[in-house]
Amino acid sequence: MAKNNIVVLGAGVSGLTTAYLLSQDPSNSVTVVAKHMPGDYDIEYCSPWAGANYLPLESTFKVCYLEVKARNTLTKSLESIVHNRKKDQETTTGKWFSALVSENPWYKDVVPDFKNLPRDQLAPGVDNAQVFTSVCINTAVYLPWLVGQCRKNGAVFKRAVFKHVSDAANAHHSGQPADIVVNCTGLSSKKLGGVRDDKLYPGRGQIVIVRNDPGKMVSMSGTDDGEDELMYMMTRAAGGGTILGGCYQKHQWDPLPDPNLAVRIMKRAIAICPELVGEGQGIEGLDIIRHGVGLRPLRDDGPRIEAELIEGVAVVHNYGHGGFGYQASYGCAAEAVRLVKDTLQKKIRAKL
Repeated sequence: MAKNNIVVLGAGVSGLTTAYLLSQDPSNSVTVVAKHMPGDYDIEYCSPWAGANYLPLESTFKVCYLEVKARNTLTKSLESIVHNRKKDQETTTGKWFSALVSENPWYKDVVPDFKNLPRDQLAPGVDNAQVFTSVCINTAVYLPWLVGQCRKNGAVFKRAVFKHVSDAANAHHSGQPADIVVNCTGLSSKKLGGVRDDKLYPGRGQIVIVRNDPGKMVSMSGTDDGEDELMYMMTRAAGGGTILGGCYQKHQWDPLPDPNLAVRIMKRAIAICPELVGEGQGIEGLDIIRHGVGLRPLRDDGPRIEAELIEGVAVVHNYGHGGFGYQASYGCAAEAVRLVKDTLQKKIRAKL
């Protein structure tokens, strides 16, 4: 019986999760083709730099559902404390955190152990805070795990760079044209021929990864250092270190870590969580693994998950997840797989 030849373009968490779900169907023959693969650290390749924790930032119904669905696949439970300051509500980061700052948020019945922190336990300047159990992934372990699962299911991995999305149809490992291409190229879809999505733009993030373990995740709705700067920390599963961040710099492409921003990031983390370092220590008490910069694939109108025909090639898109790619990965991939199945059925009916 002839198989469905499918090329998945892109090997970030969205591409790998989509390939994983597609490869579970024995009627599919999957090739993953990408410029960057797990193990690479590049400004264009967002997934290795992600936190990657569950923080329900998005409040639209569709994304909420996908987040909740994805959340069941994640591990490494930690207490998460979200601090809100009313004065941040009109800033860039405050708007990003808008779904988190309500004392009666939509997700209170979704996350385990939700409660509002008593006012007498709030830090100075904080108007309210929430506590719940959340999860965090070690991206350096998780991305290769996805590759392994895909390979176990028969998927083949290749490196390549394409100027046009339709060219990927000729990259299937069988040597035959692909029946469908799944575009999971993230921010690169802004320049990829046949797509050129002008709604995409970068949301630059800068992090410091340290060996110190605070034993909890902490975030704040804003800072006094700039309206596009953030305060968050999260400890990755399986010895992946603690991520200190950060910033949310829209339309900023700079790939180099800013040393001054790095100092502010570390100082903010210690200020809100002194137990991160020894008593009386400042940033010299942090044991730094590396500094990093990643570009979140932000998109006006949210993620693009839809099918279209481009120069005779059937394409399903799954990109533009901003800062919530991991927590939405399974839900969005499931929707992309549904579109792949629908598209293939239409092609079969058209031949008949």
